[in-house]
Amino acid sequence: MKNMTGLSIKTEQGQLYILDQTLLPHQQRWLHCQQVEQMVVMIQQLQVRGAPAIGIAASLLLAYRAGQGDSRAQLLCSAEVLRASRPTAVNLMNNLDAMVATLQQSDYVSAAVACAEQLFAEDVQLCLQMAEHGAALVQPGERLLTHCNTGGLATAGVGTALGVVRLAQQQGKGIKVWVDETRPLLQGGRLTAWECEQLGIPYQLICDNMAAMLMARGEVDRIFVGSDRIAANGDFANKVGTYNLAVLAHYHQIPFYVVAPHTTVDPSCSDGSQIPIEQRPAAEVRGVRGSFGQVYWAPEQAPVFNPAFDVTPAKLVTGWVLDSGVLDQVAVAAGALTRLTVS
Repeated sequence: MKNMTGLSIKTEQGQLYILDQTLLPHQQRWLHCQQVEQMVVMIQQLQVRGAPAIGIAASLLLAYRAGQGDSRAQLLCSAEVLRASRPTAVNLMNNLDAMVATLQQSDYVSAAVACAEQLFAEDVQLCLQMAEHGAALVQPGERLLTHCNTGGLATAGVGTALGVVRLAQQQGKGIKVWVDETRPLLQGGRLTAWECEQLGIPYQLICDNMAAMLMARGEVDRIFVGSDRIAANGDFANKVGTYNLAVLAHYHQIPFYVVAPHTTVDPSCSDGSQIPIEQRPAAEVRGVRGSFGQVYWAPEQAPVFNPAFDVTPAKLVTGWVLDSGVLDQVAVAAGALTRLTVS
């Protein structure tokens, strides 16, 4: 494999490295990933996260394993193991489908490597296209709000929703960003805030339950969020708490956009009720774990409901910002999402 570098994924001299996002923002440690079992743990523990990044990381690992001499049968089995690691993120399924298709070729090793490299390069380009379409919506001086992390840490490129914010800042629009902390794992507080600091984007960190107050005070002009899967009718799954924002935005008449590449659209999924929602470990809600150990603020056996994602109905979305352009309610109702070609 050739050398490729993203904010959270890189290949050097044929080896695959993953930035451990659980240690951010205070420590940057790259993990050398060589085995499928390692990648599954990294995905499930959110050391690598973000739908595009997960799909690319899994594809690069399969390519690496092919180069290490794994048989076609072994690689097909590995693809299925990786596919089960995060059920909501459709990019993972789409990328693995592309990789599995290469395994039917006689020289499947070269084909797998070329496919993984192409998926990485494609995501970089898709991010740039989404950023251009989304930034065109942003007006000078606007106060934007986002949820979870949708920047370079979640993709191979500049990101999805945060990529839009990044380009708007680079265009000199004088924006400010409200960053939801994103309970329970604080991807906004740990990751988006870190990216904003690295990029020089003015931001303020808020608890998730403060967004309504800001909207009521007229201090939010536009909302951009990402997605892990978009159904054919426009319903979409994203980090839990996104649905809350959509309802609040609808009530306060604030434009609400979902930003995602066409690889996140699942034409075979008719609506949001068909999107599988991953349940996360109860310990994430009962307390917090870090370099300091485990701290509980709830009874250690407290029953917990901890979905990783929620589903936002299409009727609450102002527009779908894709790499191909911005779709409105009329276009999506007419089936525009089902006509997208997933490569």
